[in-house]
Amino acid sequence: MPNFITHLSAAAVAVTLALPAVAQDDAPTADTVVATVGGTDITLGHMLMVRAGLPEQYQQLPPDVLWTGILDQLVQQEALSQSDDATETKRVTIALENERRALLASEAVAAAASQDLSDAAIQEAYDAKYANAEMGKEFDASHILVETEEEAQAVVAELEGGADFAAVAKEKSTGPSGPNGGSLGWFGAGMMVAPFQEAVEGMEVGTISAPVQTQFGWHVIKLNDTRTAEAPPLDEVREELTAELRDARLKEYIDGLVAEADVSRTEPGSIDASVLNQLDLLEE
Repeated sequence: MPNFITHLSAAAVAVTLALPAVAQDDAPTADTVVATVGGTDITLGHMLMVRAGLPEQYQQLPPDVLWTGILDQLVQQEALSQSDDATETKRVTIALENERRALLASEAVAAAASQDLSDAAIQEAYDAKYANAEMGKEFDASHILVETEEEAQAVVAELEGGADFAAVAKEKSTGPSGPNGGSLGWFGAGMMVAPFQEAVEGMEVGTISAPVQTQFGWHVIKLNDTRTAEAPPLDEVREELTAELRDARLKEYIDGLVAEADVSRTEPGSIDASVLNQLDLLEE
């Protein structure tokens, strides 16, 4: 969401002043007036909203520097907004309406998303996703990666002649797994590029493939073993499940609100969509 202020002035950052004492007996609140411009109050709440929306590079500045910079800009903006040159055009009015709508919607989303999810709900989601799911097969494979098909064919011939796969991989493979004897460890479906994955899935344990081409070069693959994949422990996927449940509940909540609201829309095609390019309409 865009912020009205996106940077502090260089002068404000350069000058460090002590925080002004608030002339009240009670602790300051969001309604505490920090300045008045032409009869219009600027409050601590206004400053806090600007502070909350500052870019990351300003987040670590000392409070006294931030105070001076933020208050200076709010005073300047209020003075400008009261000037004869400041008119509330259609563009400004519509932007304010959009901003208010978005802020209120964000408040509603935050409130809905803050509702706690019970352990029972998370367990139910886990069971639904993993208890009876076919987790598929995992593969333990090694490979030797070379640049050309001719080199790959020579590697296959060498292996068929009895050469040790790991030793050849250490000597000739250009891939990062070469020093480890070409070992890729365990991986599941879809974790390797398609030609490599397809070749592995069609192999028998202990066999060596014909040369396989991918965008990385030519591979000679050995399938060391296979196993049935197991469901991950609940704690390992708890955050993922929680996020999925929150998203699902939020979508249900929003869909319900829209369904209950009295909504009418223009018929599809009744307005030429290219009108979205006519930004000059905001100047009317």
